[in-house]
Amino acid sequence: MKILFIGSRLYDDVDWYVKEKGIESVLTESNENAINLDLPDQVFIVPRGMDGPKQVALMQNVDAIVPLIGIDPPLIDVARMKEEVEEEYGIPVVAAGVRAVELTSNKIKTKEFYSQIGVETPQYQILNGPDELTLEFPVVLKQGEGQGGKDIMVAKTIEDVNEYFENFDQALCERFIEGSEISIEVLGFDGQYVALPPIYKGETTLEGTHPLNKVKTGPCMVEGLDNNLVQHTAYKVAKNLDSDGIFEMDFMYSKKDNQLYAIEVNTRPNGTRYLTTATCGVNSLCELINMAAGEFSLADISDRLEYNYSTEIPVGNYEGPAVNEPVKSFKVNDFVVHGPEGYQRVTAKASSKTELEKLVEKLT
Repeated sequence: MKILFIGSRLYDDVDWYVKEKGIESVLTESNENAINLDLPDQVFIVPRGMDGPKQVALMQNVDAIVPLIGIDPPLIDVARMKEEVEEEYGIPVVAAGVRAVELTSNKIKTKEFYSQIGVETPQYQILNGPDELTLEFPVVLKQGEGQGGKDIMVAKTIEDVNEYFENFDQALCERFIEGSEISIEVLGFDGQYVALPPIYKGETTLEGTHPLNKVKTGPCMVEGLDNNLVQHTAYKVAKNLDSDGIFEMDFMYSKKDNQLYAIEVNTRPNGTRYLTTATCGVNSLCELINMAAGEFSLADISDRLEYNYSTEIPVGNYEGPAVNEPVKSFKVNDFVVHGPEGYQRVTAKASSKTELEKLVEKLT
C-alpha cells in the first residue's frame, strides 16, 4: 500500500508505524528545510496549498492521503481537496470535510452549532464594543478564529475590555467558568465514532495560564464528574459533525454548577494525543493510517484498550534516561519526550498511581 502524507512536522510520530505495517510512504512539504524529511520513502517539495499534494497523489498513484496538519489555517483547503479528490478520483482522504471545518474553525459558528444540537456551552454574546457588555465579570474575550490561546483575554474589569478593543473591532465574550479543563479525542471514519478517555488539563485561572505550562493527567479524575458523560457528549458532537479523522474537544466542568460545558472542537491532531495514547493505548495518528488502509475498527480498538495512569510534565530540556527506539512509541516505552528544545514535555504511563509517581521521580 502507498500513502501520501501531507506535512512533515508530525511525521516522526507515525514513521515507526508506517514501517511496521510495510506501507510505502510519500510525503509533500512546502518547506525544504522542514524536519523529518529524511524519514519517508519519497519526499516532494511543493508550493503552499493543496494543488501540489493533489498532483503528487495522482502522479504517484497513491492508495490514500493522510494530512498531518496540526494548525487551523490550511484545514479548509484540505477539506476542499478531500471532496474533490474523493469524488473525482476515488482516493480516500482521511480528514474532515468542508462542513465540519467551517463549523469548527470559527468559535462563533461552533457556539451556534452546540445550541442546535443541544450541547451546553457557557453563556456568551458577540460584542462590537465594550458598551454592549451585559455579562457579569469575569468574562473571557476571544476572536472567532485562532488556536493555542492566541488573542484570548480573561477580563476582570471594564478597563480590561476597553484594552482588548484597542486591538480588535469585535469579540466573542463568554462567561468565565471556574472549574476543571478537560480534553478528549474522538476518532471518526465512514460513520463510525469512538470517544477515547478524557484528559484532565488543570483548573481554570484568572491569569489565563497557557495549557503548555500545566501538568496534565489521564484519565480525567474530577470529583463529581462522570467521564461517561464527557465521552457521550463528545460522541454526540462528532456524530453531528458527520466527518472523518480526529476530533479534539475541550470542555469545562463547573463543580459549582454541576455542569459540563463544551468550549471548542478541532478537526486536527492535538496536543493531548500523547496523554491519550499513554492512558488507553490507542494512538490517534496511527488510527488515521488504519483508516487509510481500511483497517479502522471499533471492535479492534475496544480489544486493544489499556487502562493506565499517565501524566505530562513540562521540562524545558529533557536530561533524563534515554528513550528506546522507536522513541515516539508507547509500545516499547513507558515514557515519551516530545516538543521542541526549550519547550520539551515528558509524557509517562504506569499501571498504578504509585508506579507513575516513581517513574516521574526517575525522569525528572
